[in-house]
Amino acid sequence: MPTPPTLHVAIIGSGPAGCYLAQSLLRALPGATLTLFDRLVSPFGLIRYGIAADHQHTKAITRQFERLFQSGAVRFAGDIEVGRDVSLEELRAQFDAVVLATGLSADRSLGVPGSELTGVVGSGEVTRILNAHPDEPAQLPELGSDIVIVGAGNVALDLLRFLVKSADDFTDSDVAEIALHEYASAPASRITLVSRSSAASSKGDPQMIKELAALERASYATPDPVSPDPTTGLDRTATSRVVAIGELVSPLRPQHPGPRVTLRFGLTPQRVLGSDRVEAVEFSDERGTVTVPATAVLTAIGFDESVTEGVTGTAFSPSSDTGRVAPGLYRTGWAKRGPRGAIPENRACAKSVAEELVADLDSGAIDPTSTKLGFDGLSQQLRDRAISYAEWLVLDAHEREQAPAHRVRRKLPNHTHMANIARGLAATYSA
Repeated sequence: MPTPPTLHVAIIGSGPAGCYLAQSLLRALPGATLTLFDRLVSPFGLIRYGIAADHQHTKAITRQFERLFQSGAVRFAGDIEVGRDVSLEELRAQFDAVVLATGLSADRSLGVPGSELTGVVGSGEVTRILNAHPDEPAQLPELGSDIVIVGAGNVALDLLRFLVKSADDFTDSDVAEIALHEYASAPASRITLVSRSSAASSKGDPQMIKELAALERASYATPDPVSPDPTTGLDRTATSRVVAIGELVSPLRPQHPGPRVTLRFGLTPQRVLGSDRVEAVEFSDERGTVTVPATAVLTAIGFDESVTEGVTGTAFSPSSDTGRVAPGLYRTGWAKRGPRGAIPENRACAKSVAEELVADLDSGAIDPTSTKLGFDGLSQQLRDRAISYAEWLVLDAHEREQAPAHRVRRKLPNHTHMANIARGLAATYSA
C-alpha cells in the first residue's frame, strides 16, 4: 500500500499565535511537517518585542515554544518576508495549507484634531523601542516633563511603570540600554493617565496596579471617585481593580521619589493642542472640558485592524467567526479576530483554527499530493537565505553572552547585524 503524502503546512508568523497553532496541529496531525516563516531573524514575535521588558515571567512562555522547534517536525525560517522574498501564491503552490499568524502592529490613532502633532506616540512604538525592535530607532522620541497616557489597560500600565521606575529598577530585564538611559537621564516630572472608562471599567489588571503601588517610586493621586459602589454589582475583577487603585492613590501610601502621577477616569479626548508639537490635551466629561498640559502624549488604545503585518500586498478583514479564508488558507490570532485578548486567548483561537484545517482535510477540501514539497519545494535562494532555528540559537547565545551586568540579554537593534551573527558572518556587534 503506498505511503500517504506528507501534509505540509506553512505558518506565516512565529509569535504566540503561530506557535500555539503549531502545537495544536502537531497534536492533531502528528505526521505533518510545519514551517514557521518570520520576516525577523528571531522567533517568538510579540513575546520578544511586545511584552514589557521588565516582565520576564511573562516572556518565559517561550520555553514551551522552544520545544516545538526541537521536535524535528517544525522548521523555523527567519528573515523571510512574504510578499518580498516569496509570494503567498508560491507558498500555496508548495504547501497544502497556509496560515496567517502575523498579528497587528500599527497603533490605532486617537482620531481627534491634533493627533498628527509631533509628540503623539503610540504605545506599540514605545514598547518596540524599549525591546530593541529592529524596525524602530534606538532612541525614544522626545517625551519631556509632562506626559499624558491615554488608556488605562495593561499596556498603559506597562508604559506608566516604565516611566516611574529608575534605571536601577530594571535588573534582570532585557530592556534596551540606550532608550532606558536616555529617559532616566531626564525623566518626566508629571504623568497623567487618562481613561475614558470609570475606575471599575478601566481594564487594567488589578495585579499590575498593585505592582505599581509596591514600587518605591512616584506619588499618585486622583480627583475622581474610585471607591466601590455597592449598588453597581461589580464582579470580582472590577472590585479588585477599584480596591487596588484606591490603595495606589491612598494618602497612607508612603511618598517616594519619582514623578507625580494623576489618574483620571471618565474623560474623553477631544483634541490635542499645539502648533508644531504637543502642548496640551483637551478632554471632556459630563461636567465640561478639562485641559491637561503635555509635552508628549502616549496612546495605549489598541491597534489598527486595517493593517495586517507581514504579508505585503495582502489584507484580510478580521473575523471572529472563522479562521478559514478558503480551503487551504487560514488565519489565527489577531490576524483572525482583531486586537482582542491577551496571549493565552491565542491558545483557544489556535485550537479552533486547527480543527477547521483538520475538518477540511477530512472532507477532502485539502487533498495532500506528492507534488507539493513544502519548504523543500521553494527556491534554493530562499532556502539558503532562511535563518534556521539552529542559527537563531547562535544569535540567542550571543545576546546572552553580551548582556550587561544584571540583564538577561542584550538584544541587537539592527536586522542585518542580527542576521550576520546568526549566520556566523560576524562575531561581535557594538551599538
